[in-house]
Amino acid sequence: MTKEALWLSEKDVTSLVSQSDAINALEAGLRSQGKGEGQNIPKALAAYGDGSSMHSLGSTLPTLGYGGYKNWVHTKRGAKAVFILFDAVEGQLLSMMEANALGQLRTSAITGLGTKWLARVDANDMAIIGSGRQAMAQVAAVNAVRPLSRLRVWSPTPEKRQAFVAQLREKFKAEVTAASSIEAATEGTNIVTVVTRAQDAFVKSSMLPSGVHLNAVGAILPANAELHQDVVARAGFIAVDDVAGVQKASRELIDYFEAGEGKGQWSRVHALGKIIAENKRPPAGCDLTMFKSMGMGISDLSVAILAYERARESSVGSSIPLMDAVPLRF
Repeated sequence: MTKEALWLSEKDVTSLVSQSDAINALEAGLRSQGKGEGQNIPKALAAYGDGSSMHSLGSTLPTLGYGGYKNWVHTKRGAKAVFILFDAVEGQLLSMMEANALGQLRTSAITGLGTKWLARVDANDMAIIGSGRQAMAQVAAVNAVRPLSRLRVWSPTPEKRQAFVAQLREKFKAEVTAASSIEAATEGTNIVTVVTRAQDAFVKSSMLPSGVHLNAVGAILPANAELHQDVVARAGFIAVDDVAGVQKASRELIDYFEAGEGKGQWSRVHALGKIIAENKRPPAGCDLTMFKSMGMGISDLSVAILAYERARESSVGSSIPLMDAVPLRF
């Protein structure tokens, strides 16, 4: 008997799921995870050649009936991701979808959630450190949960910085300016997002004002870091997307909690799903709140489920014929 799965292109995914949709879907997925109704499957990572890598990241939400994997390759010449969605009850393939846009949506959406749950309710002044491929979506996600009145940009290359400012001014109502230094970008702000390709820590505690919420997005490989140890030491409330993930791959937190001043104090690190499920908030008057995201399977799965269900409802995508078991040739 022939069955069918659904193929969704990048265009299909972006037509079905907006930034706000992704934030809402991810919040629901993390709430389920926080209640113990889902789990992440640890990332498999293999590096090769001159900085190239292959990845596989999975998760299950069996109470919703879904499980899946995102698989991708990243090289200096390009990167491509594909998500595979399964029926976790019947053991069937439901969909395959191009997942570069899905990855951007979930990466920015979880920053939006981290900001929603950790930043002050009246926070509306943001600094974005970095102007690369992820930066625009990061701003959009924060703006979705904390509408911005002012936005300052710093990145190391003046031309790229100015070009990014021009793009932001076209898309957002906030007052947008280019800053000449990190300190100029962060002075007096109450939200800071750092999203760079930095290999060595460059953000110091002295650069961050009191009462700020910090999103640390860029350093997701064990060799990379954006934050100096004094930033982690100062944080009064630390949330992460997945505790096991940061314990395995976040140089910034591993250095501090395994060998630094905070050795043995991993209990200070809270999973965002638990925070959402338990309706937990940072303590009043917290000097610095911090959200560190590494990427986890449930983030991808939550957005992929929404894209798949909407595609079925609206007849979007292409059918892939599937065959039942066939005899082997010997």
